Amino acid sequence: MDAAAMKDEVGRAAAAHVEPGMRLGIGTGSTAEAFIHALASRVSEGLRIVGVPTSERSAKLCAELGIPLATLEELPELDLTIDGADEVDPQLRLVKGGGGALLREKIVAAASARMLVIADGTKKVAHLGAFPLPIEVNGFGFVATTLAIEKASGMLGLSGPIQLRMAGEKPFITDGGHLIIDASFGLIPDPEALSAALHAIPGVVEHGLFLGLASSVLLAGPDGLERLGAP
Repeated sequence: MDAAAMKDEVGRAAAAHVEPGMRLGIGTGSTAEAFIHALASRVSEGLRIVGVPTSERSAKLCAELGIPLATLEELPELDLTIDGADEVDPQLRLVKGGGGALLREKIVAAASARMLVIADGTKKVAHLGAFPLPIEVNGFGFVATTLAIEKASGMLGLSGPIQLRMAGEKPFITDGGHLIIDASFGLIPDPEALSAALHAIPGVVEHGLFLGLASSVLLAGPDGLERLGAP
């Protein structure tokens, strides 16, 4: 089974978890898009839900496929968010933000009673850090913020390239109008300490460590689906 087939499989499995009447957070990324297509199929068959997308990209796809949408202002409390991840560890801690939507993804996940994470089995890791950590930052004071990130991470024994994410020849800009720094720290022994250190830097808007947010994880692999966490 190739990666696309695994994403389709886990997307269909996630769509089966959606119940009538749900207020649903809808994630961003290629695996989330497989879920969106599966959800649209159920909506076309009569499933009634309202979705809150985590990015303009997901909002556009949902609208094209006929999935009813609302804003988080209209639905500030959600029943379930379904989203992908770039890494998942045994404690259900995540690295997210490879698609650049980490701020909205975290806001939506925090507004939800539960978060179901969907991914292919390659995203399961013993320790977070192989995937570069996305850090969303304000454009004002970018150099000062970058230096502060280097200092704070260095005090935790972390090092490695810290690079501004580009989109072609220009900096990548998030839906919120911010920049993203991708920090290749390698192994992150204490994600909670790094989270606190990054949040203490004024120029950091948000980071891609999702701690204590995932309720369960569905992983697709060659031998089928694996579930981590609560049903």
